[in-house]
Amino acid sequence: MNDGDRSPEGAVGAAGTAGSKRKDVRRNQQTLLDAAAAVFVTSGVEAPVRDIAAAAGVGVGTVYRHFPTRADLVIAVYRHQVDACAEAGPALLAAGPTPHAALAGWADLFVDFLVTKHGLAAAMQADNSGFEALHTYFLDRLLPVCAELLDAAAAAGEIRADLTAYQLMRGIGNLCIGTESDPRYDARRLVTLLVEGLRRPS
Repeated sequence: MNDGDRSPEGAVGAAGTAGSKRKDVRRNQQTLLDAAAAVFVTSGVEAPVRDIAAAAGVGVGTVYRHFPTRADLVIAVYRHQVDACAEAGPALLAAGPTPHAALAGWADLFVDFLVTKHGLAAAMQADNSGFEALHTYFLDRLLPVCAELLDAAAAAGEIRADLTAYQLMRGIGNLCIGTESDPRYDARRLVTLLVEGLRRPS
C-alpha cells in the first residue's frame, strides 16, 4: 500500500500511535533517570546497573537499551538533575513560605545534584570537550535560578545582598567535596548552616 492509498483516519491513527510510543519512551527514560539519580546519591556513579534497574522496576536490558554505556547514563542523569534544579527554583519560590525557605530548599536539591556530579569526570574519562560542554550547560541553567532566589530573599530583607549566585554555588560545591569518601562528614548539615548564615541579624 502506498501513501496515496492510506485513509486520513489511518494516517491520524498511525501518528497517534507513534506519538503515544514516543511519550512512553520519554516516560520510561525519566523513570530510569530518577532511579539512577537516587542510586548515585547513595552509592556513587559506579553503582551496579542491576541496582538501578531494580530501583526503576525494569530489567537490566532496559537500562542498556536506553543508555548503552555508563558514561551515557551518568551524562543523562547529570543533565536531568540540572534541569530539575533549574525548574525547582521558581516552583519553590511560588510555594513559599518565604524566599529564604525557597533558597534553603533549593540548596538541599543542589547538594543531591553535586554528589552525582563529583563522579562525572571519572565516568567520562578522556572526553574533556564533552565535560566542558556539560559544565557550560550547568552554569547557563543554574546561575540565573540561584540569582533569582538570592535576589528574592534579599528584596524581602531576609538575607544580606552582597553574595553572588556564583559565590554561593561555588561555596556549596566546595562543602560537598569528599562527601562520598568520609561517612563522618555531613555536607548537607554544613550547607544548611551556610544558607542559614546568610540571614540578616535581627
